[in-house]
Amino acid sequence: MSRNRGWRIAGGVVGGVLGAAATGVAVGTATRWSKLSRERRGLATDAEDGRPAPAELGLLPAGTPWSITADDGVRLSAEVIEPLESRRAELTVVFVHGFALDRRCWHFQRQAFAALPDAKARLVFYDHRSHGQSERASRVSCTIEQLGADLDAVLRTLAPDGPLVLIGHSMGGMTIMALAEQLPELFTERVAGVALLCTSAGEVAASGLPGTFLSRRNVLTRLVGALAGWQPRLVERTRALVNDLVWGVTRAYAYGDRSVGNWLVDFVHTMISANAVDALIDFVDTLDSHDRLAALPGLKQCETLIIGGDADRIIPIAHSEKIAGELPDATLVRLTGVGHMAMLEQPEPVNAALVELLGKVARPTGVLRRLRRRA
Repeated sequence: MSRNRGWRIAGGVVGGVLGAAATGVAVGTATRWSKLSRERRGLATDAEDGRPAPAELGLLPAGTPWSITADDGVRLSAEVIEPLESRRAELTVVFVHGFALDRRCWHFQRQAFAALPDAKARLVFYDHRSHGQSERASRVSCTIEQLGADLDAVLRTLAPDGPLVLIGHSMGGMTIMALAEQLPELFTERVAGVALLCTSAGEVAASGLPGTFLSRRNVLTRLVGALAGWQPRLVERTRALVNDLVWGVTRAYAYGDRSVGNWLVDFVHTMISANAVDALIDFVDTLDSHDRLAALPGLKQCETLIIGGDADRIIPIAHSEKIAGELPDATLVRLTGVGHMAMLEQPEPVNAALVELLGKVARPTGVLRRLRRRA
């Protein structure tokens, strides 16, 4: 082997390890690695709390598949669940997932909302560009501004008229803020309710895991992006080699409860692992520069729900409190001991808060009535 070739291979391996770190995978010692492997395999079937087995997560109930073309031609994958018993939909509820995930993360909400006996809402779930089943997009288009435009395309295609409730987690909440910035009239004329889960209006990289990896000034993140673009297969191969470490950091940062069932960790780990390292790194700049505090007043005419976990190590609850400070009429739900994946870790209180939001919207004196009169 030539010396130059040896350096290229070594550089690729290092890049792969760093790439894993940049998407939530930290490199630890061999002892830690072995311990994680034992923990992962020893409790992989933990489901004593009665929730569904891992094989069922994200799959039920089935929706009608849709393919949506964004304004720049990128194909977005979506699903629609119509109301039970062919009821006429009175509003459309759109679920917007977070960074490195896909629409499967709304499993428990999808299950609960579709099963409501008096449900009159159409449910829409979709994957962001370069995430899940949606098409890979160019790096320059991987911005929160573009995600806001993508959400508009989803609405124009799947809910061209009628009242809306928008529910966003993490980067999904930022996407809703971007849409409010771009189309404030939509939030006056059609958006009746908004739910913002574990999200931020700005300074995402000020602390926690994002502060380490999502900074534009982080030389390692820049190096990883370059190496992942140059040798994506080698980076992904190396990422697979540190799979147990990926899983360990997922458990540490996704959930607040360290004893959460390993099958729930597997679920998030599966979603993260399905996205290419270089595709995720394409979003680093936009997450670091996200600043939409000025867009929040556009939500004042909506029923707004803010949910945060006080054990969130990715977007600390202080970000939720700051949003609530800008929206004094909003409802702030603080979940004790809960981490970033609140809708998976504690689906019952999250679902209860979301159902209450829909109830407020539908009340005789609620926003939905006002929008109907205006229509």
